[in-house]
Amino acid sequence: MNQLAQLQTYYQAYAKQHTFNNEPKGLYEPVDYILSIGGKQLRPLMLLMTCKLFSDDLKKALPAAYAIEIFHNFTLVHDDIMDAAPLRRGKTTVHHKWNTNTGILSGDVMLVYAYEYLRKVESSLLSDVLSIFNTVAIGVCEGQQYDVDFETMKTVTIPQYIKMIELKTSVLVAGAMQIGALIGGANKEDAHHLGEFGRNIGIAFQLQDDLLDTYGDPEKFGKKVGGDIIQNKKTFLVLKSLELADEKTANILNKLLSTQPEDEAQKIKDVTAIFDSFDIRTHANIKKEAYRDLAYEHLKAVQLPESAKQSLYDFAQFLVQRDV
Repeated sequence: MNQLAQLQTYYQAYAKQHTFNNEPKGLYEPVDYILSIGGKQLRPLMLLMTCKLFSDDLKKALPAAYAIEIFHNFTLVHDDIMDAAPLRRGKTTVHHKWNTNTGILSGDVMLVYAYEYLRKVESSLLSDVLSIFNTVAIGVCEGQQYDVDFETMKTVTIPQYIKMIELKTSVLVAGAMQIGALIGGANKEDAHHLGEFGRNIGIAFQLQDDLLDTYGDPEKFGKKVGGDIIQNKKTFLVLKSLELADEKTANILNKLLSTQPEDEAQKIKDVTAIFDSFDIRTHANIKKEAYRDLAYEHLKAVQLPESAKQSLYDFAQFLVQRDV
């Protein structure tokens, strides 16, 4: 992972040179805040990694990498408002630190700046890059709407859930990797395979996120463990449990996930106990590893020596085994 650390240092130096120390402060301070409170910065790093597969000139990819990170954080600011989330990365969310109106407006300006940084891409690539980015942005909005719809749907299937997380989470990973490859000089076929690698590893990443939300260490994870349970989210863990449950257990689980009791800790304990009764972690890991393997198939199809792609294999394994 030494290459990853080097890329992160390189990317962070660029980001520090392009902070939002602008006026009015009430608009831009929240932007600097959400961009500075940590986060794994996976998406810009994946863009740089795919660029580096084809070119050592990473400077030309930095604006697009920053655009991807700005856009990602824009979606987090608005998602946190919609979820009424108090914490993000272990820190107070923008709308709690300031207010909801500020969260909306600061998020809006982040979206515009994402396009402004994308505009710096080489002119011959700009049309293709914007097309990919617009597909990503539309997909993220569609995924968020599915997520909202699921809250009131009585029945959600696992394929529906996978489609939602593909749109809400993994399309951005796919887009970042495809854009990075094109900036590096890849042909469209290789860029496509790297995008599909990102799409599948993004789904695996989100399935690991589902696991960490219930079974992770809150000190490492940076979010309240059991948050999905408290919010009655229909995650893979819930949907697989309902698929495996008898009628009585399904009714108990559905009842638990349709209420907001005063004792949140007990609710988390009761729901987790049902998960454990079906060994749900094993089922989630099997599903996660299936998408990781699909990602590997697309990576193998990229017309480069396997040794040149090893860093991506290693990174993918890190993403699906991480504890943060």
